[in-house]
Amino acid sequence: MDKENIKLGTEKKGLIFDIQAYSVHDGPGCRTNVFFVGCPMTCKWCANPESWNKKKHIMFSDKMCKWEKGCAACRNVCPHHNIKFDQSGKPSIDWGICMKCETFDCVNICPNNAFKQVVKEYSVDELVALLRRDFNSWGPDGGVTFTGGDPLMHYEFLLEVLKKCRSLHIHTAIETEAYANQEEFLEIMKYINFAFIDVKNMDREKHKQGTGVYNDLVFSNIRALVKSGWNGRLVLRQPTIAGYNDSIENAQKLIEFMNENGLYEINLLKFHRLGLTKWEQLGKEYEYSNHGDMTDEKMEFLQELYLDNNIACYIGDDTPF
Repeated sequence: MDKENIKLGTEKKGLIFDIQAYSVHDGPGCRTNVFFVGCPMTCKWCANPESWNKKKHIMFSDKMCKWEKGCAACRNVCPHHNIKFDQSGKPSIDWGICMKCETFDCVNICPNNAFKQVVKEYSVDELVALLRRDFNSWGPDGGVTFTGGDPLMHYEFLLEVLKKCRSLHIHTAIETEAYANQEEFLEIMKYINFAFIDVKNMDREKHKQGTGVYNDLVFSNIRALVKSGWNGRLVLRQPTIAGYNDSIENAQKLIEFMNENGLYEINLLKFHRLGLTKWEQLGKEYEYSNHGDMTDEKMEFLQELYLDNNIACYIGDDTPF
């Protein structure tokens, strides 16, 4: 895993693609969600594909572009000559070239936000200052949730931010796949109060088929976390996708793993396509455009399997905090 931190002089920088306040589904109370870029997995159903690359890059929205009204503000602005116009005046780009760009001239000149820079750099102090701004909106139980992408891709930066949060008595939560160096994973978790850890599929080959990596490290890290005596709250989470991980066999294997490790909470997320437009804006083909849908009945059936085995199972946003 690439753990290199972006630096300005000697100061570490984290790469973040969004910061959302007033979240109530990602940990106790009202929270501020910090979305990091960089992810060790490339899940075929991902809702945030803009988070995969740990670098600054752009997105392009056909719907925002005003070429039909005669706008050609981006003509000749690209230093790589990568914005091409057809006979009707509609622009197109080569994503292979765009992903290598570091100047983003198109973003700076587009008056319609059709070209958008995805990532912004933050220093530790800049990010903590933004979190402190939200103190009064959190209430007694709220705090910050680090998500992404996967925040573990920014180990050194995240660790410094977490230490600052600890000194300020900020409640911390993380949403992660736990696919990281085990020593670093356990060090980060020392400063985490609440965690969602994703478990995509119990079968290692199917896991790789859907995510690009095997699941051995994920389950090894969960076992290590349990053995470490960590005193935070852990809820496993599964994005539930028809034909991929919705089988009784997969649920039974996960139940067995949870019982073996003293884990008794899981959140089943119903498959959705809310990230479809992002795939389009990144020039990527979305494999799940016409399959993967889960019925409410099937979700409830899976929930009953966990409940029958004394495991608290929450569907969607129903996780109690």
